[in-house]
Amino acid sequence: MKDAHFSRGSVIQAAGWAVSTLERLALVVAPLALRIALALPFFRSGLTRWDGFLSLSPSAAYLFEEEFKLHLFGGAYDIPMPLLTAHITATAEIVLPILLVLGLGTRFAALGLLVMTGVIQLVVPDGWANFHLPWAAMALGLIALGPGPLSLDHVLRRLCHASAPGSERRRP
Repeated sequence: MKDAHFSRGSVIQAAGWAVSTLERLALVVAPLALRIALALPFFRSGLTRWDGFLSLSPSAAYLFEEEFKLHLFGGAYDIPMPLLTAHITATAEIVLPILLVLGLGTRFAALGLLVMTGVIQLVVPDGWANFHLPWAAMALGLIALGPGPLSLDHVLRRLCHASAPGSERRRP
């Protein structure tokens, strides 16, 4: 018996439409959400490392010189060039999240934070499940998906393609 309102074909068609709509919406929103979610913890950490413009806080210097150790092959080793490493880390923790939120150089910014996450894992090996794994997953997701349409990368790509030779329609 056929029901005119709820035929199997119309239910499948409606489900297909719903899935397609959900997918399109997620492809717009997910990259932005990933960019913000990954940027926030790094940016907040970066703010604690500075004591004014380009002045590393004494606590950040102390952590890199005395507290932070690289845990490799069963041993704990000092951070090489601790003050330089602290400056580079503190700068990256501010710059890379800003780039991510703007969606500018997204894949490279995500790669930078993925590398930082790997180093942080070596310094704080117990943080893998609660922090490092989700950060790495978000960074990998951004590297794979890209910045999404709500990004400066997307705007710049569209501008570059629009101004590229041969991109205009030829008129007869």
